[in-house]
Amino acid sequence: MGLKVVTGASGHIGANLVAALLAAGHQVRALFHRRKGLLEHDDIEWVRGDVLDLDSLRLAFAGADTIFHLAALISIEGDQGGTVTKVNVDGVGNVAQAALESGVGRFIHFSSIHAFKQQPVDEVLDENRARAHESHHNAYDRSKAAGEKMLRTFIEKGLDALILHPTGVIGPFDGEPSRMGQCFLDLYHRKLPGLVDGGFDWVDVRDVVAAALVAEERGRSGENYLLSGHWHSMLELAQMAQEVTGVKRPGLVTPMWLARAWAPFQMTFDRMRGARPLYTTEALEALRGNRQVSNVKAKEELEFDPRPIRESVADIYAWFEKEGKLKTKV
Repeated sequence: MGLKVVTGASGHIGANLVAALLAAGHQVRALFHRRKGLLEHDDIEWVRGDVLDLDSLRLAFAGADTIFHLAALISIEGDQGGTVTKVNVDGVGNVAQAALESGVGRFIHFSSIHAFKQQPVDEVLDENRARAHESHHNAYDRSKAAGEKMLRTFIEKGLDALILHPTGVIGPFDGEPSRMGQCFLDLYHRKLPGLVDGGFDWVDVRDVVAAALVAEERGRSGENYLLSGHWHSMLELAQMAQEVTGVKRPGLVTPMWLARAWAPFQMTFDRMRGARPLYTTEALEALRGNRQVSNVKAKEELEFDPRPIRESVADIYAWFEKEGKLKTKV
């Protein structure tokens, strides 16, 4: 069946992907940078690596049949001193080069919906939409678009690679947790004073992983696949959380114009108290993005079948309950 290597194996998608690969009977080599992931298993070889260290990647990819590249730096706070660009662009180049040198059979690159221009928002966004290369786009968006461009230089050299673009990923088995996982915890513990009237297209992490496994077998080299789920407002997500947990959602819903004006002050306040900012200027811009993200291609070619988000929310809280993260209500 061949050795499967997963970069970014400690993250939310990575953890779910490693679990799915193990369930399918594969041997997995899991790369981590700062910390190992949640799983300990005889068929997981945890290896420390860095996408900015080409030699570490060459060692990690030795003997690999397939590489799933998830390692990336998600940011709603700018380029962070150039680190976002280095990881999401130069890092992709290093991973692709090491993969090509190692002779891997297949390379699955996880990009993002953010690689695409969101405007015009009243037209369907599909794989043919232009990429977010212009200077007015956020640093993270530009880095994901540039990362794809970097990868294509290696596809031209013979790397058998394809690109997946999930939308807003949520779901269980979220150990760190992710930013949205923390949002659901904050809703439960009543640490979120209010909501914003924007929304996003959300997709379950397990459905993204299922599509990735099919992509390894049947995805077309050089192709892009959008993995979108269902658009819901933040208010609708909070209402689902209330229905699942019984904890009353925040009553305050801030208009977008006011949230955008307040965002810089909120970021300063969050940093002063050592909290990860949730509603930054960039995050608020994302919540005003395209509501019509097409997943037709992924459905036709990758058997993609996104479940209702209400089910995802219920499973998120069931997993948090199992992990003891819902013990104390505030």
